[in-house]
Amino acid sequence: MADPFDQLVHGADEVLTDEALRQKLALGRPLRVKAGFDPTAPDLHLGHLVLLNKLRQFQDLGHRVLFLIGDFTGMIGDPTGKNVTRKPLSRDEVATNAETYRAQVFRVLDPERTEVVFNSDWLNRLGAEGLIRLAAQHTVARMLEREDFAKRYQERRPIAVHEFLYPLIQGYDSVALEADVELGGTDQKFNLLVGRQLQEQAGQSPQVVMTLPILEGLDGVQKMSKSLGNYIGIDDPPSEMFGKLMSISDDLMWRYFELLTTRAPAELEGLRRSVVAEGVNPRDIKLDLATTLVERFHGQAVAATARDGFLKRFQRGQLPADMLDVTLEVGSEGLALPRLLKEAKLVASTSEAIRMVGQGAVKADGERLSDPKQVFAPGVTQVFQVGKRRFARVTLR
Repeated sequence: MADPFDQLVHGADEVLTDEALRQKLALGRPLRVKAGFDPTAPDLHLGHLVLLNKLRQFQDLGHRVLFLIGDFTGMIGDPTGKNVTRKPLSRDEVATNAETYRAQVFRVLDPERTEVVFNSDWLNRLGAEGLIRLAAQHTVARMLEREDFAKRYQERRPIAVHEFLYPLIQGYDSVALEADVELGGTDQKFNLLVGRQLQEQAGQSPQVVMTLPILEGLDGVQKMSKSLGNYIGIDDPPSEMFGKLMSISDDLMWRYFELLTTRAPAELEGLRRSVVAEGVNPRDIKLDLATTLVERFHGQAVAATARDGFLKRFQRGQLPADMLDVTLEVGSEGLALPRLLKEAKLVASTSEAIRMVGQGAVKADGERLSDPKQVFAPGVTQVFQVGKRRFARVTLR
């Protein structure tokens, strides 16, 4: 049987420190393993799964997960990686998103070994005096060691005072919860280390910091993010999830296998060799990846149906059975293509529609459209397609 330490550090980017983790594992009690999630968007996505998988691994070894929903810090807005001050969320936005997180997280974590906590429970009690005392435990010079703050300062970009509070409050969460271990993405390292410092100042044993790789989104460049639109939600419909996974590049496919599945490194290396040495089509391996992840969230039968639907749609020229039927009321002047695509919910905006037409990614009844100014008259029904996955049968009247 594998050593628990080896299991836990496998796949981590950095552990601060290895020896501290070994010592805590030797305590003979369940460790309190913390991970914080700011409810800045209403859905968890596969980028979160990297962290959630590691939390589940801790649970399977007998430890307790503190799934922290940052309903208080969400109103500040995490400045990590931002070159401008982030707009804070309202209480209503935070509350709505937090409830969605609570509902979705148990699709990965074990409810029996999970404690869902909200940092407003202790931060609301901290008060102005407590916040000032907390701020006195850190210096501006130390804050400016953080890469994103340092860059903005050098470029004379604004840094709001409340942004300096974010790492302190995240660190104070570890004090309030008496965390043994905290997990976060590699971009969270500074914040996690602040938690260690504050715990030491509070007379606690400092938490072990474990950072995990950040998953790139569908574009293969930017961090997977709801705000960037390059995400795959864990609640996405099965056919949409399958199609998005099949759209990633062949290179990115291996990254998703490594970070999102339990495939052993030796097995993945064998798959890589089969592509290079044996001429196996990467598409066939990507089908395996998509089936595996859809099955995890929707079940084996549903994943098989999504796979079959994808193959029928894109390899046999058939239209999707679940295609949207949309009826749009238009005047005698008709409807311009960008607005039609937006109102049919095939794109998020008319500017995206214009861009997609320019890329040759828009079709009507199978014919590629090239004029973003084209107007469609009432009284017709056509199948519009944007990209490889978005279809709608649109009736204008």
